[in-house]
Amino acid sequence: MSYLIGWFSTGRDKAARDLLSTAYENMRSGFIPAAIEYVFCNRNMGESAESDKFLELTRDLGLKTVTFSSRDFLPEEKRQSMERWRALYHRAVMERISNFRNNLIMLAGYMLIVSPEMCRRHAIINLHPAAPKGPAGTWQEVIWKLINQKAGETGVMIHVVTETLDEGPPITYCTFPVLGGGFDPLWAELRNKLRTHTLQELIAAEGESNKLFQRIRQEGVRREIPLIVLTLKTLAEGKVEISGKNVFAPYCLNEEIEAYLQLRQPPRHEDTKLKNSKLT
Repeated sequence: MSYLIGWFSTGRDKAARDLLSTAYENMRSGFIPAAIEYVFCNRNMGESAESDKFLELTRDLGLKTVTFSSRDFLPEEKRQSMERWRALYHRAVMERISNFRNNLIMLAGYMLIVSPEMCRRHAIINLHPAAPKGPAGTWQEVIWKLINQKAGETGVMIHVVTETLDEGPPITYCTFPVLGGGFDPLWAELRNKLRTHTLQELIAAEGESNKLFQRIRQEGVRREIPLIVLTLKTLAEGKVEISGKNVFAPYCLNEEIEAYLQLRQPPRHEDTKLKNSKLT
């Protein structure tokens, strides 16, 4: 029986499409011995041009797709209590996916916080745009926190989703420097701007167009796909088993991911250094 994955995404940008299509192709080729059992999207067709492209992609790939608009679900309840709304929405989501089987759920660009009940009932993993013990929040928030901290390094990780946001145990991760090389002129440019403006003023004025912000994001995005591919391969092959909420030592995949980026293809099976492990 194939290792079955439920794929959750809001489909809000090209990165979400790239993550899905690359994972799918690596499964179709046999590099990842798994299959996407279904895709869930919290947007319906017609809500956004970007999510429409994502849903068109799932159709073109022949993937079973469930859509259920979070925007249109109990808006009055959302205004009164986000926590209760989240619980009700994901209870409805679980009903809609109840006929599917999956070994785990992969959150890849899913822009909602999963309810505690769903965390307890399903094995869920998430892509987070920071290294273990790094900043929490959306990728935008993470990058601004890194800039504010004048961080020298950041990364990307995949972790188990728990009831505490972004604090589930990491499974795999990679890191990369954000100082030196091409980063230094961008930090210098930022320091010049901070002589006359606060960081909050720069965030308001420039937002995602800030060059340092863009460069950090670019380097993180480059590593997201290989991290997902190698992590799913490792899980599907049984080298890592998610059986609880505690992890003793997540895998650092820097070497394998840099090889992926150089070769533009996943490393060979014999090149990976992952040994049998169990997340208990």
